[in-house]
Amino acid sequence: MQDQTEQMLLATLAERVGIVADYHDISGTLHYTSDDTRRALLAAMGFPIDSISSLTEALQTWDEAPWRRPCDPVVVLREGEAGAPLFYCVALDEGSEPSVVLAWQIRDEANGVVREGQAGPGLSAVEVRVLDGRRHVRLEIPAPSGLSLGYYQLLVRAEGLVGGTEGATRIIVAPRQCYVPPSIEAHQRLWGLALQLYSLSSDRNWGCGDFTDLGRIVEWAGKELGAGVIGLNPLHALRNTTPYHISPYAPSSRLYLNELYIDLELLPEFHRSEEAQRQFRAPAFQAMLQALRESRRVDYDAIATAKRTMLELAYCEFLKEAYRGEEPNLQPGTERARLLERFIQAEGQPLESYAIFQFLEEDRRLIQSQSATWHDWPEEFATPGQPVRDYAAQHRTRIRFFQYIQWVASEQLADIQRTAERLAMPIGLYHDLALGADRNGAEAWIYQSVLAFGADCGAPPDPFAPEGQNWGLPPINPQALRASGYELLIQLLRHNFRLGGAIRLDHVMAFCRLFWIPRGRPAAEGTYVQYPFDDLLAIVALESVRSKTLVIGEDLGTVPDWVREQLAKARVLSYRVFYFERGWDGAWKQPGDYPAQSLAVATTHDLPTLTGFWSGEDLRVRAGLGALADETARHLAWEERQRDKVGMLRALGREGLLPQGVTEDLGTVPVMTTDLCRAIHGYLARTQSCLVLANLEDGLGELSQTNLPGTVDSHPNWTRKYALPVEAILCDERMKQLGAVLRSIRSLQ
Repeated sequence: MQDQTEQMLLATLAERVGIVADYHDISGTLHYTSDDTRRALLAAMGFPIDSISSLTEALQTWDEAPWRRPCDPVVVLREGEAGAPLFYCVALDEGSEPSVVLAWQIRDEANGVVREGQAGPGLSAVEVRVLDGRRHVRLEIPAPSGLSLGYYQLLVRAEGLVGGTEGATRIIVAPRQCYVPPSIEAHQRLWGLALQLYSLSSDRNWGCGDFTDLGRIVEWAGKELGAGVIGLNPLHALRNTTPYHISPYAPSSRLYLNELYIDLELLPEFHRSEEAQRQFRAPAFQAMLQALRESRRVDYDAIATAKRTMLELAYCEFLKEAYRGEEPNLQPGTERARLLERFIQAEGQPLESYAIFQFLEEDRRLIQSQSATWHDWPEEFATPGQPVRDYAAQHRTRIRFFQYIQWVASEQLADIQRTAERLAMPIGLYHDLALGADRNGAEAWIYQSVLAFGADCGAPPDPFAPEGQNWGLPPINPQALRASGYELLIQLLRHNFRLGGAIRLDHVMAFCRLFWIPRGRPAAEGTYVQYPFDDLLAIVALESVRSKTLVIGEDLGTVPDWVREQLAKARVLSYRVFYFERGWDGAWKQPGDYPAQSLAVATTHDLPTLTGFWSGEDLRVRAGLGALADETARHLAWEERQRDKVGMLRALGREGLLPQGVTEDLGTVPVMTTDLCRAIHGYLARTQSCLVLANLEDGLGELSQTNLPGTVDSHPNWTRKYALPVEAILCDERMKQLGAVLRSIRSLQ
């Protein structure tokens, strides 16, 4: 009987907080959530679950919480919902409601404008509950009228009571749909190139692609190819140490940029620093740079060390030139210093916290060890509280160094977007926001109160990953996120949306539900946790409209139909990959079957390139790593690949796009040719999708894929450079022909 009671309490509490009881995988198989999984995930959320009494207390606390706080922490309203009801809870004596007056004050978070008003007397209880022998009532007041899109802080105070109670809530007024550029509104069909920035080599960079290389690609693609968008890998801040801290999808922070992409030679203080120039021109340093350029792999550690060394010297010169006075009262004395100070002021607390973390990590590794993470720091540094601020106040110049790094990175990236605008590219830069961040990084330290460190996020088993996927990233606790007023999400969207004209939200299903896995357990023991989808989608729409950014949701994998329907209503573009766009019978969908509100692409960073797919290179690599267990499995995989290739040829044949001399017989096209690559992109260009991207590696005929999911150091993920340097790409005939095909077909749609 005790076991049954405990199971019932576990199931009830899990349901309350959004842990699902069961789910269907992509094949339709029903999976039930085990009690062990419930316990682990509830513990990760911070609930006591070690006994019947603790479970009972947790349930009671959960159920009573809305009655014990005056206001909800956050209320999301849609544009036009004037007078929508807001609720205020207070403990009252019997019959005292009519005498209560609720005085309110609302402040616009954007401009600080304050309005005041009141409701009552004469308010009546909407709901009543007795707690601890006292009557608690929920009173209703209308939302202040005339609120424009944005964020507001609402303070409400109950007057007419002894010791009146005050409550606060964040009000978010959001549009019903995301921003869509005028060109797409006018039914213009756009196309562009997607690339991995670090993979660009050139005769002038320091061993990986940088913002100057990106600027050259943008100028070329916009002016000579007629592209409307350039898609990028996430540019988030990384530690840049191999092999565990180079994935752009597991960054230290998603709010800030990777300093590896800074072009040092654009900084005036780098050129004016005698010491920087002496070290830079030294034969040993130049030889190292040349070796880094010539390497076919990105050496993150060496490049990061070289750039950080020179950034240090440039910053020292900047300090000498730009400031007057003594620390901590440095006064900007040049226009460049004033620009930095304005940047720091505009970024506010998020940048301050990030820079403090960067300083502390550097400081503690010198004191403790290279392997120490923030989880190992002394208690006074374990959270970003007052002791940390006091310590940081003693090291303002060093903390400003990390703010300086972000300033120069942001300025260089903003210059590229301005170049895209000058070229009249309808979108310009298309960025990628990763799903999560490294549990040992800056973002996790700063926002640790809303993360569930006792869990990982991932994906359930499917044909692509039969054992499931564990991405090793701590999920956001939806209850804690809401209690914080959705602050982390708002900052993430705001910082990333402002960087360009479009953004891809990695694993967009996480706005609705995310697959949680108990830490240390296999993915098969995970289950889904639900998120406040309507609220989160409203915030996406608000930040999209504010920044005029097109939103694309990466909706691959196990996606319920209703989720795609809600995303479509919000005007979030669907992400359609040619490999996966098939009908119930396995045949490739026709171009007319692609939704207009979508982005179409041949393949992704986690999948084989077109050349690799056609040759079976990915199957060979997986077999070599033991992912295909035996000869039978390898044979079946190869047979399936041959059938897929025939299916592709049939789809192209239906559209009259087969290259000359090619038929549905695989013998007529044993390898992926330039003509066949163009035909596949011509097929995508004919779709209704408002946006089509061609991957640079496909245009260049690259064999190996960027990332092999499920591997870290057994495969060279995130390190390969393109076979051609930027100088050769800009005059490559294959790219010119591919651009011509996409441009001509898209313009006719």
